[in-house]
Amino acid sequence: QVQLVESGGGLVQPGGSLRLSCAASGNSFSVNDMGWYRQAPGKQRELVARITSGGSTNYADSVKGRFTISRDNAKRTVYLQMNSLKPEDTAVYYCSFLFSFGLRSWGQGTQVTVSS
Repeated sequence: QVQLVESGGGLVQPGGSLRLSCAASGNSFSVNDMGWYRQAPGKQRELVARITSGGSTNYADSVKGRFTISRDNAKRTVYLQMNSLKPEDTAVYYCSFLFSFGLRSWGQGTQVTVSS
């Protein structure tokens, strides 16, 4: 059974930084796309950033220039470096992997709260 385990969320002041991590366990299949999504209270889940197996990235306009997604294929881990955080970045952040055999899996979510 595939599991995605997230870590790194928490409470941070505006302007601060956090680094999220998400690692896969339970199988040995390679991962095509890796992504981070977020869902704020009362809002739909939205894509924050994604990275392909070849390293191509795309970001939501709201995070461009502040967030950086990266991956370690050997560790089947994706990272999200979040800088210059704003209160509107407050949300539950989910990682999602699209495995090479076609299965998409989701992490359990990690809370990020930006507040003074």
